[in-house]
Amino acid sequence: MREWMTMAGAALATAVMMTLSGCATPVKDERMRPGVSTGAEVQQYYGQPSRVWPEADGGRTLEYATQPFGQTCYMVRLDAQDRLVSAIDALTEKNRFRVEPGMSEEQVTRMLGRERSRVFYKLSGEDVWDWSVAPEMNGYLLRFNVHFKDHVVVRTSQSVVYPDRRFLWD
Repeated sequence: MREWMTMAGAALATAVMMTLSGCATPVKDERMRPGVSTGAEVQQYYGQPSRVWPEADGGRTLEYATQPFGQTCYMVRLDAQDRLVSAIDALTEKNRFRVEPGMSEEQVTRMLGRERSRVFYKLSGEDVWDWSVAPEMNGYLLRFNVHFKDHVVVRTSQSVVYPDRRFLWD
């Protein structure tokens, strides 16, 4: 039974990934035109954001997090007139490496979006948040970890999830 569940889960995951791989994203969607597209159009195409961040200039950033199972977090920046400024994937390697010791939990959340999970390690006193991110090669899953102590970043790390541990029931 367990082998069947694993095979069925793998087939379902493959079908979903193949279906979603052709979908437009806020970063690559030709309908999204900086200076022209509005916040209402963004939400019409992509639905309600998982979070809205107010910006100092009167604009806002719409967060489209795909955690815990996705590997992206699109941040769509709108100006004070509600026009599209930019759209980025906050979980790119370049952006992840901007996380530095001394940053607060809010700064990290604002930079990377909603995390996949949080685990507190009593012996080390670290609260570790992780995000599923795109691996360098196919065949495994990759997680980016941010280690906090007293609500401040102390370090980052990466964890590899090998194929035999991909599914929740394994």
